[in-house]
Amino acid sequence: METAVFCVDSANLEGESCRLDIYASSFLKMSRSRLKHGVKSVKVDGKKSKLSVKVSGGENIEIVYEDPVPENILPQDIPLQILYEDDNVTVVNKKQGMVTHPAAGNWSGTLVNALLFHWGRDSVFDASSVSKDPRRPGIVHRLDKDTSGVIITAKKKECEDWLQKQFQEKRVRKEYIAIVKGVPPCASGNIKTQIVRDPKNRKRFTTSDNPEVGKFSWTKYKCIATYGQYSLMKLRLKTGRTHQIRVHMRYIGCPILGDPIYSRKDSLFPDATLMLHAKKLCIRLPSASEMSCFEAPVPVRFKRILKTLYQKWEKHVFAKESD
Repeated sequence: METAVFCVDSANLEGESCRLDIYASSFLKMSRSRLKHGVKSVKVDGKKSKLSVKVSGGENIEIVYEDPVPENILPQDIPLQILYEDDNVTVVNKKQGMVTHPAAGNWSGTLVNALLFHWGRDSVFDASSVSKDPRRPGIVHRLDKDTSGVIITAKKKECEDWLQKQFQEKRVRKEYIAIVKGVPPCASGNIKTQIVRDPKNRKRFTTSDNPEVGKFSWTKYKCIATYGQYSLMKLRLKTGRTHQIRVHMRYIGCPILGDPIYSRKDSLFPDATLMLHAKKLCIRLPSASEMSCFEAPVPVRFKRILKTLYQKWEKHVFAKESD
């Protein structure tokens, strides 16, 4: 279920007034028919209303809707940076901005759409015989939309099961790099908290010291270097919770630069996007007796910001590490 809250801008109206469904469909970037079939409730200035109501500007709108699942998910010719591939897996360096798999609001342009094309499959249902979830064929783990880096996908159902079991049993090594605002309390350390959904904002998560709520989460960090009040961090996930690194960095007073949810816009880098990158993934493949490690190169967006940091501040490395 999705909730859209917005104020009607008279400058965007078709004439002096228009029907709410016309305005809302344009605002939400979906067809009127799709909105009509998915809508659950409508409020105008806090009062129950209908999509057919006329708006003239200044009205505060709240629409609760369900984005209908499309009948099929089709392959799309979207370029992929393949790091490794064999008969069982495809390892991709996912670009920033790409959603891992289709879901509400993102039924196209995803990694799954690109993989279906790359694998030569006609549609998502053509992959149903080789995947437990036909809408997520080959997906065994995910990265946030704005997180770039290594992601491994399975071409066969038995391989999907094999890889998922390793993630479930925490036998996978995942390393990230991040540029954060602030300096961590120690050169290295462990962050162990419960992670819960923020009751004030359903799109965010937060930490809790109460072991009875949320899910246990564990992140290991190492500060590679600091530049003024910015730090380059290496992070290892011991658990895999939604937004875990982003929440934990904020928890220690070092929100990730460019994070639109857990950080504020930075005055030095106002156009920075999320500076979080899945650098390395180690996992055992079905055909191997030992773990295989895959690495994604440092993104250009990191290099640009690090170049500025190098120019403005002297690099500082903690003299002594402590846990």
